[in-house]
Amino acid sequence: MYDAVVIGSGYGGLAAALELARADKRVLLCEALNYPGGCASTFSRKGYQFEAGATLFSGFASGQLFDKWIERHDLDVTFESIDPPILFRTPDHELPISSDRAKTLASFCELPDAPVSSLRAFFARQKRVADTLWPIFDEPSRLPPFSMEALWWHLKRSWRYPGLLSLVNRPLISVLRAHSLEQYAPFVQYCNALSQITIQTNVMEAEAPFALSTLDYPYRGTGHIHGGIGRLGQAMLDAIERCGGEVWMSSRVKSCRRIPEGWEVETRKGNVKARTIVANMLPQAVDSLCSEEASLSMKRLKGAVEEGWGAVMLYLVIEDHQGLARHPHHIQTIVDPTQPLMLGNHLFCSISGADEEGRAPEGQRTVTVSTHIPLRQLREMEDEAQADWVQSIQERMREGLRACVPEVGAHIRVEMPASPRTFERFTRRPFGYVGGIPRTRGLHNYRGLFPTPYTKDLWLVGDSVFPGQSTLATAVGGVRTARAVLSRL
Repeated sequence: MYDAVVIGSGYGGLAAALELARADKRVLLCEALNYPGGCASTFSRKGYQFEAGATLFSGFASGQLFDKWIERHDLDVTFESIDPPILFRTPDHELPISSDRAKTLASFCELPDAPVSSLRAFFARQKRVADTLWPIFDEPSRLPPFSMEALWWHLKRSWRYPGLLSLVNRPLISVLRAHSLEQYAPFVQYCNALSQITIQTNVMEAEAPFALSTLDYPYRGTGHIHGGIGRLGQAMLDAIERCGGEVWMSSRVKSCRRIPEGWEVETRKGNVKARTIVANMLPQAVDSLCSEEASLSMKRLKGAVEEGWGAVMLYLVIEDHQGLARHPHHIQTIVDPTQPLMLGNHLFCSISGADEEGRAPEGQRTVTVSTHIPLRQLREMEDEAQADWVQSIQERMREGLRACVPEVGAHIRVEMPASPRTFERFTRRPFGYVGGIPRTRGLHNYRGLFPTPYTKDLWLVGDSVFPGQSTLATAVGGVRTARAVLSRL
C-alpha cells in the first residue's frame, strides 16, 4: 500500500512526489512517457533534442523554489542566466528585454516619442505589485491554507496588500490607461505579448494583479537549464528516488478504482494500491480514469480549461552561423501588430546554445517555435478542415520566420511540425489544451486559492490548478497540494 500514487511527471507531479518522499511517505510516481517534464520537457527525435515548448523558465534566483531544490537535493543541473532573456521584435522595432528592470525601462524610454514620465510611473507601480506578490511564491506555505508562521509573515507585510484591492476585477488596459499609455503602441504590444505567453490573454482582458505581476517574469530568476529543461526533470526524478520514492517510467495509468483502503491504480506495469492519488492532469483527463463524480469546483474548472489554448509548433534544426548569439536565447515577434497574437501572427522562438552537447551535431542548433490556436474554434471543425487550418498556420509561421526572424527562417535544415493533436498524443492532455487557464478579468481567478480535491483523496496539480501557468507556478502548486495531502495522511 502506497501513501500516494502521483500520476504524471510534469512539474506539478514532480514537485508533489518530491515533497511527499521528503516527508518519508511511500510514494510511487507513474509516467506514461520515457522522459519527464510533460509540456516542459526535452525530447529526442532523429538524433536531435528539442524543448517540447518554446518558453522561458523562472524561479532560479537565490531564495526561489528551484534554487532551493538545487541546493537542498544536490540537483545535477546547470542554470544559465541570460541577458537579455527575450529579444522582442515587431516590424517597427527590436527591443532587448533585459533581466535588469532598469535596462528594460531604458530601452522603452529611448524609443522615438516615448512618453518617458508615464513609462517610469507605470514601471514603478508595476514593481510595487510584483514585489508584493512574487515573494509569496518563494515559499509555498505562504499560500492558503496558512500555517501560523505564514500568517505572521503576511501580517508583517500587510501594509502592502490594500494597494492590490483597487486592481482586483480590473483589466490591465485600465492601468495602462491610468498612466496614459493605452495609445503608446510599442509598450502595449509588449504587454500584450508577455501576457499572452504567461497568463494566456491580452491587455484588454487580463486580470490586473496577475498581469502586473507576470510582467516581472524576465527579472525573476529567468533563464535556461544547460542541455534543456529535461535535465531538471530528470534531476528531480533522481532526487525523488534518493528520498525513498519510486519512479515508474513508460507506465501509463489506465484506471483508478475506489476501494475501502483508498484506491486501486491500474498501470502498464501492474496494479497497485494507494491511500491517495495526486494527478498531474487536466480534469477532463481524470474523467477517463475513474468513475467518481467530480466536485463542484472541479466541474467549474473543466469549463475554464475549455476556454484555453492549444499550440501549433515547428521543431527546427538550423545551421549555426555568426548571426546567432552563442548562448541559448529567445526571440518573440509579432508579425502584424494590428492582428491578434495567435495563428502564426505571434511567434515565440527558443534557440539552443552552441555549446549544448547532444542537442544537435556541431554546426547546428535546435529551435522550438510556437504560436497559439483557440481550441474551441478548432474543435468545432471536421478532421480534414482541422488539418488544413493547422497546415495554413504552420505556413504562416514559416513566412513569419523568414520575414521577422531571418537568422532562423533562412537557415532551416530540418523541420518537424506539430499540432494540438501531437500534444494530446504525447502529453495525454485532452484535445491538446496547454498553457493553463486564461487569467481574464474577474473574481473567478481567486476561487482556487485553497487546494481542493477532485474527489475524496484524489487531487489535481498542474497548470489548470492555482497558481497556474509556468513551470515555477505548477511546481509551487505541487508542493502546497502535497502539504495538503500530508495533513490528511
